[in-house]
Amino acid sequence: MTAKEYLSQAYRLDQRINSKLEQVASLNELATKCTSTLTGMPRNPNHGTSTMADAVAKIVDLQAEINCDIDHLVDLKRDMVRAIKAVDNTEYQTLLELRYLCFKTWEQIAVDMGYNVRHVYRLHDEAVNSLMFPQTQQ
Repeated sequence: MTAKEYLSQAYRLDQRINSKLEQVASLNELATKCTSTLTGMPRNPNHGTSTMADAVAKIVDLQAEINCDIDHLVDLKRDMVRAIKAVDNTEYQTLLELRYLCFKTWEQIAVDMGYNVRHVYRLHDEAVNSLMFPQTQQ
């Protein structure tokens, strides 16, 4: 795993967490929309599950997954902060923090740091090359 791949893990994990949060919101909407239909027809005795109960069960499962992912993201960011702080150049640290911890775009970073985008790319390459990151499973 390269340093850049290691640093990109947090962004991908954050995206997955946001996706699951959207799924929970969608399931909450579905659960609140559940209504019963009254007909004169007899019910099927084998049909014992309800849409609302299914939605609630999925919500609980997704929330447990989200909590686990958030714990993993916090641990990952803590390790990333240690690796970034080990870089001697504070300008490199700032760039790496803005990109990989705050998830800012290159353009936002260039504005924040007062550089043009090409110079930010150049600094980024130097910063990543100076980074010592923890070895993880491949």
